Amino acid sequence: MPANAREFPLVQAYLENAWLEKGLGKLTLASYGSDLSLFARWLAQDGLSLEQATRIEIQSYLAHLLASGGKASSTARFLSCARGFYRFLLHEKLVSQDPTLDIDRPRLGRPLPKFLTESEVERLLAAPDPENPVGLRDRAMLELLYACGLRISELTSLTIGTLNLRQGVVRVMGKGSKERLIPMGEEALAWLTRYNAEARPVLLDYQPAEILFPSTRGQMMTRQTFWHRVKLYAKQADIRTPISPHTLRHAFATHLLNRGADLRVVQLLLGHSDLSTTQIYTHIARARMQALHAQHHPRG
Repeated sequence: MPANAREFPLVQAYLENAWLEKGLGKLTLASYGSDLSLFARWLAQDGLSLEQATRIEIQSYLAHLLASGGKASSTARFLSCARGFYRFLLHEKLVSQDPTLDIDRPRLGRPLPKFLTESEVERLLAAPDPENPVGLRDRAMLELLYACGLRISELTSLTIGTLNLRQGVVRVMGKGSKERLIPMGEEALAWLTRYNAEARPVLLDYQPAEILFPSTRGQMMTRQTFWHRVKLYAKQADIRTPISPHTLRHAFATHLLNRGADLRVVQLLLGHSDLSTTQIYTHIARARMQALHAQHHPRG
């Protein structure tokens, strides 16, 4: 258990329970131990113990964290931790009521996803060498990733049966086992057709298999392996924008909206169950339009 928790037996008991019941990792347990220990010391200044804290003390401590320059994410983490802690105490009959009830979670500003410009995407897609089987495979994967806005896990788990090259669509199984059909576009279709004819048989050592994008060992590629290759190609393409596994997915959505696509269509293509999840991209598109207006309008 975290060393800072040993000072407070109730905190240590809660962390041990959280480790046993929820399987929380060492870093999470350390964070929770630190948060609760700091709260206990703050309460002790007024002669109070953790089990004596009321809703007023919880709210006052949240205000103290924010006034001390704490981030909304940190205060939200403390409240989440405190809720678990007091539910544990309530279950153990060490307190008669949960002081965290009816306390609103601090509002978190939702970060805008990083995305690449269209020229950066072009450089990234052109980075693999299509004259060798691995490079051709990677080019086809990147083209499909960007053309369809796939998650990397969706891309690496595709099988040959999920492609319909004649109709130009790919069948994807997304989160919650929800299936969606996505058009590939001519460019991705052309690269996939070439890849299937030239590189895939070589990578599979001419053996029959369902895997669409095999590793060099003929096995299903892991997300981590492909993400490593994306970072390698980004470096080769001299892309300075910080990238993530979702970078091309973000670029897919943003570029569609920039070019006038309907938000609900983008929602369906991304496989979002809630439109509010997709709406974050409208902020990026709006910011892009404002920047273009400022740059090109005579009175911008």
